[in-house]
Amino acid sequence: MARFFKYKSVADLAAENERLGVDLRYSDDLTPLFQPLTIGSRTVGNRWCIQPMEGCDAEPDGTPGELTFRRYRRFGDGGAKLIWGEACAVSEAGRMNPRQIVLNEHTRDTFARLVEECRTAHRAANGDDSDLLFGIQLTHSGRYSFRKPFLATHDPLLVGKYQVTADTPLATDDELQALVDEYVAAAKLSAAVGFDFVDVKQCHRYLLSELLGARNRPGRYGGSFENRTRLAREIFQAIRATVPGLLLATRMNGYDGIPFHKDAQNNGQPDHFSVPVVNGWGFDPHNPLIPDPTEPIRWVQEMRAVGVDLVNITLGNPYAQPHFGRPFEYPPPDGYESPEHPLIGVHRHFMIAAAIQTANPGLPVVGTGYSYLQEFLPHAGAANLRDGRISLIGVGRATLAQPDWVRQLRIQGRLDRKRICRTFSYCTALMRAKDHPLGQYPTGCPPFDKEAYGEVWKEVQALQVKKSAP
Repeated sequence: MARFFKYKSVADLAAENERLGVDLRYSDDLTPLFQPLTIGSRTVGNRWCIQPMEGCDAEPDGTPGELTFRRYRRFGDGGAKLIWGEACAVSEAGRMNPRQIVLNEHTRDTFARLVEECRTAHRAANGDDSDLLFGIQLTHSGRYSFRKPFLATHDPLLVGKYQVTADTPLATDDELQALVDEYVAAAKLSAAVGFDFVDVKQCHRYLLSELLGARNRPGRYGGSFENRTRLAREIFQAIRATVPGLLLATRMNGYDGIPFHKDAQNNGQPDHFSVPVVNGWGFDPHNPLIPDPTEPIRWVQEMRAVGVDLVNITLGNPYAQPHFGRPFEYPPPDGYESPEHPLIGVHRHFMIAAAIQTANPGLPVVGTGYSYLQEFLPHAGAANLRDGRISLIGVGRATLAQPDWVRQLRIQGRLDRKRICRTFSYCTALMRAKDHPLGQYPTGCPPFDKEAYGEVWKEVQALQVKKSAP
């Protein structure tokens, strides 16, 4: 098992960059991280974004639970001025797990309280919330819906996984079109409870993401670029017409890639594929291992024309090739050892996001992939901002370990090294654990948040030991 992160300084990382031939940049001047930025009609007070991360801790009816409230109070307290709320299903049928949050008429009052408690915590710790943007990610899980797969397209590389077989029927065009009303209803409620923006989620091979690459789907939502982007376009247009004061955002894959599997040594290897690959986004179908941002760039440009104010770029499918989305030091329990140096994965994130940002000057774009850099992530973020490669720095896993990192950095000029995410994948391991009375364990950071997740982690470990016993 190779262990990669042995760097004690920016100079160590710079030397590794040269050895690997990657273009990761660092700056000791962190002032760009604390500059304001205009997003649509609003201004955020700094360039830090808390990425959307599911806590898997809602009540069975989708109401945010006690741990959900705790997490967003901590995020509000932490000082980041863009809080990108986690995936929220637009319907019961679209939930990815039985503890995913759902915003509807029944849960709206609890969501309103969640928004207010997050903002109250932000004001108490940071003095002002007028320059804080707090949004919610609207999603339909598509093939990964836990009750029943809702399939956008037949992908031969994903057959036999997550309840999908070769006989699983495709969602019809009429069924897809009917989702527009569900997204609009959720957007109206989002505005009513106090969210500043909604993200129409187009990433990680959930429904709208999968449609982007559905070249082999027949009908009006597959095949051509115009058709593959049609449903998301219809949703954006309908929300803009119905809730004109609500900011529109999207978290979108810049590159899908193809699935990987474990070999005999537990190393990740790409699945066998035939060209042209019939499904996928952000690559040439004749060479799917190499990103090609041509279509993602075009789609971002077209989304701007229909009123999208903010874009967040991510990569891959967490179920099929987790090292693309989350470069890691230790794999999740159902995963494989990284098939590449994780800094190459960070570089992939930065280059694809930079290509989209450069092609869309003036558009606020959030970059991803920073957590692997640990205490040096601020230096990389500052350099990317300085060089115009991105507008905002998105931090995911590391916020679970140290939710007050922005205040730490602003006050002390550095992060607390004793609470830095080391990408051990504990959070992913909890998310993958399903042997719970509610069908899903809550997820967080057991090493650095023992108060909330220490006992949960012990319980999950005990289950794993029980499973492996002869």
